[in-house]
Amino acid sequence: MQVQTQLKALAEKIGKLKNKIDTEESTKHAFVLPFINILGFDTFNPTEVVPEFTADIGLKKGEKVDYAIFQDDLPIIIIECKNWKEKLNAHNSQLFRYFHTTKTRFALLTNGIDYQFFTDLEDANKMDEKPFLEFDITKLKETTIHEIAKFHKSNFDVNKIVDSASSLKYTKEIKKLIDQELISPSHNFVKLFANEVYAGRLTEKVMGEFTDLVSKAFTQTISDKVNDRLNAALNKEVENQKEELTEEIEVSKVVTTEEEIEGYRIVVAILRRKLPVSRIVFRDTQSYFGILLDDNNRKPLCRLHFNGGTKYLGIIDEDKNEARKPLNALEDIYQFEHPKNG
Repeated sequence: MQVQTQLKALAEKIGKLKNKIDTEESTKHAFVLPFINILGFDTFNPTEVVPEFTADIGLKKGEKVDYAIFQDDLPIIIIECKNWKEKLNAHNSQLFRYFHTTKTRFALLTNGIDYQFFTDLEDANKMDEKPFLEFDITKLKETTIHEIAKFHKSNFDVNKIVDSASSLKYTKEIKKLIDQELISPSHNFVKLFANEVYAGRLTEKVMGEFTDLVSKAFTQTISDKVNDRLNAALNKEVENQKEELTEEIEVSKVVTTEEEIEGYRIVVAILRRKLPVSRIVFRDTQSYFGILLDDNNRKPLCRLHFNGGTKYLGIIDEDKNEARKPLNALEDIYQFEHPKNG
């Protein structure tokens, strides 16, 4: 995925440059504009990426947002930038004021490292207080990259992004709650499980005991799940190693003799009148010494059976049937000069 490669390159660039960047303006040019370019929008085209976009609010005139990305002459994303050293705080952001005046569905608050994407899931034309997509560009996961790619110019579809935004936002919030409950189970969370397994009265003492039990049970459950996956992965790796070892053992049993190489040279000498030498390749096996066209098992030219007492030349017809011809000496191969066409 090209977006993934470009994001990784930008993350590496940020790691090298950030300590040399002190201002919001340099943060924009070094980190934010390259990100916009990765999304496929031309930052040098003032009709596509508009810097200092004017967003008048009521009696306030000349209010400006750092960037607005346009498509079909309409703003589709407004962007507010901060210095990379600043923490993002949406509540102090001017995006809330700009959002409803620009008729866009998406707002981005960023310091070039942390990114927060907002939309209006809760109230139409009013920016949500919480972002639906949030990430640190230096610590991206594949699932996040997939969501970022939806904002690419070639993929951009307002309805599709909004549809997934709802799921992203509430899934993120639920995961936060789960993390909190795992660290410090709330009274209602503990009570939910205690009611299911305990028949007696839930006194304060009992609830205290169940708080520890619920915490331990979840920790053990997660640990068991992780161990199960690790064991499954290890078992699969062991099986793969066994298969590779078996193949290596089979290959190690194959001994290519000088006599087979000499027979191969004779075959090449015959076939080179019709075929380029580079297309004639041999593969030695335990059963026979195969000579192939284009190193392809489906294109056998002939076979040398030199492992037994009697030597044979295996001539293969168009139907892949093999006829074995006995050889008293290697030079006898010349008697069967019927080269295959390539």
